[in-house]
Amino acid sequence: MLVVLDLLGVAVFAASGALAAVHARLDVFGVVVLAAVTALGGGIVRDVLLGITPPSTLRQWPYLVVPAVVALLVSRWHPAVARLRRGVQLADALGLALFVTTGTAVALGTGAPAITSALVGVITGIGGGVLRDVLLNEVPTVLCREIYALAAAAGAVVVVAGDAVGLPQLPVTLAAAGLVAGLRVLALWRRWNVPAP
Repeated sequence: MLVVLDLLGVAVFAASGALAAVHARLDVFGVVVLAAVTALGGGIVRDVLLGITPPSTLRQWPYLVVPAVVALLVSRWHPAVARLRRGVQLADALGLALFVTTGTAVALGTGAPAITSALVGVITGIGGGVLRDVLLNEVPTVLCREIYALAAAAGAVVVVAGDAVGLPQLPVTLAAAGLVAGLRVLALWRRWNVPAP
């Protein structure tokens, strides 16, 4: 079940990367590359930071096929996908929640300290989007608007705190994922942004 949810998160992040690539007028190869980087970038950075080599997503073929298929579908039917903006944003919030909480749990499972595990969890969630924006020569969205990284950090802290006091991992992970997704959806609904100077 966890693999299915993980692949769903990969698909959603791939769609977001593919839509950004279409908007930037990249060719089909560029759309596939940007979709894969957005979907897998955070997990690859996580694994490299934790010394898991080769990264787990590069060892299992579904993690490479799903972003490619999603990218090709988006490049073919991008006007229809773009109209589903709210649905994509909701799915993105769920993908963020899943990636942050599993990334933090993976880091804790390798014996990384709590602060390191929380930071690795946040990087897992936001890393692909940051890489996407950098490749498109844009300031990463998480640095200039929207409550995205803060929601990720809140979820990572809940996972780390639950582990520190010895709570069962599954309920803590689900609660943390609910917090991340809830904060993200609430911020989108209320149009909250982090204050700028």
